[in-house]
Amino acid sequence: MGAEQELILIDTNIFVIDLRYKRDINYRVNQAFLSSVGRNGNGFTTIVNLLELCGILSFNLNRDQLLDLWTYFCDRFNITVLPEPDLKSDLPDIEIRRLFDILSKKSSFGDALIMAVAEKSLSFVSTMVTWDNEHFKDKYTGKVLTPDEYMTVNA
Repeated sequence: MGAEQELILIDTNIFVIDLRYKRDINYRVNQAFLSSVGRNGNGFTTIVNLLELCGILSFNLNRDQLLDLWTYFCDRFNITVLPEPDLKSDLPDIEIRRLFDILSKKSSFGDALIMAVAEKSLSFVSTMVTWDNEHFKDKYTGKVLTPDEYMTVNA
């Protein structure tokens, strides 16, 4: 990874489209984005995003498949999850006041939790990529782009 390589926080919906919605209108650009990030090794997500993904896919996967997703997620996408995914660890210590501050900006609890964990564990990442960019604009401290916008800017 080069010194000027932009580090990217990847939202859950990017992985959901890749793993579950192959006929989605955004699937191809979504896949191109994940491939680019995987090649560059500049992708990150939070433990909350991984847990959210596991929750979404739990309706279609058995326990062993879910454990495989958890275990091999980083290798599959060549991204880093922080804090590190360990089934024996605790969730990051997040102040309720910080969550409430984010919620007061009209955010869902899940999005607020993701942003609070990202602030604590991924403060060095300045760009977030999500299909729900409107959910994070003016709430995330860095740039918020869709995969399509990211690929256009970084083509």
